[in-house]
Amino acid sequence: MRIVLIGEAMLELSRRGEAWRLGHGGDTLNTALHLARAGHDVAYMTALGSDPFSADLVKAWRGEGLDTGLVLRHPDRATGLYAISTDPHGERSFAYWRDTSAARAMFTLPGAERALEQAAQADMIAFSLITLAVLPREGREALHALARSVRQRGGQVAFDGNYRPRLWSDPGEARAERDHAIALATIGLPTLDDERLLSGEAEAAQVAAHWQRLGCGETVVKLGEQGCRLGDGTIIPPPQVLQPVDTSGAGDAFNAGYLGARISGALPLDAARAGHALAGWTVMRPGAIPDRDP
Repeated sequence: MRIVLIGEAMLELSRRGEAWRLGHGGDTLNTALHLARAGHDVAYMTALGSDPFSADLVKAWRGEGLDTGLVLRHPDRATGLYAISTDPHGERSFAYWRDTSAARAMFTLPGAERALEQAAQADMIAFSLITLAVLPREGREALHALARSVRQRGGQVAFDGNYRPRLWSDPGEARAERDHAIALATIGLPTLDDERLLSGEAEAAQVAAHWQRLGCGETVVKLGEQGCRLGDGTIIPPPQVLQPVDTSGAGDAFNAGYLGARISGALPLDAARAGHALAGWTVMRPGAIPDRDP
């Protein structure tokens, strides 16, 4: 089963005591790498710069088993950068340098049409509200068309409602783009905190009802340390209470565990448990994509 994720990959600076470590991250990239590590056939569609850092990223992703054939290169722009710090409870804060990142122009670059044609043949595609936030209008329309094509021919379209207010001109624009994507999705992966911030929906049941009403039947609402709510209303708590080292990428890891299990034929209940297991492993290690265990 072929999976294609679309989004923005970034260089990541994470604090290690008094020093900083250079890595990489990005919501859909994190999910793609976890899926590749689990042995799935996964490609990542994005645009990087033509600098040595970008070349290092592609090499690292290939080493993880990720198909980089849909990675486009911008001749002038650089890859975005963010720095991450965590407090004593593992909660994170970010600083970003991404306004002119190469990923924002991915659908205008040479090779974009071919990449879209290949992505349209996937069994599943996945993207997020962050993906839409960094794209101009033409890019969003191209992504909408891709999702529509995949769904119409019977494939799966997964959408994560990751909401980052600073990426949007106003909440109304973000809500409109979110709702458009929900209507194209077959699997929805919203986070309750994001939905509260964006729409004011206080309960997971309200969030699920909104997403399902727009056409996304399989909606799993992520509830943080309380677990998740399945589409039928069942609450699946995590297997144990943890004291996180770093919560970066927890939701992205859950997405990978859930989507990987579902595309392999697991029921939503078992897929949610797989998502919790991978998210739990991730938060007990530093970085959005922790190093593999020996």
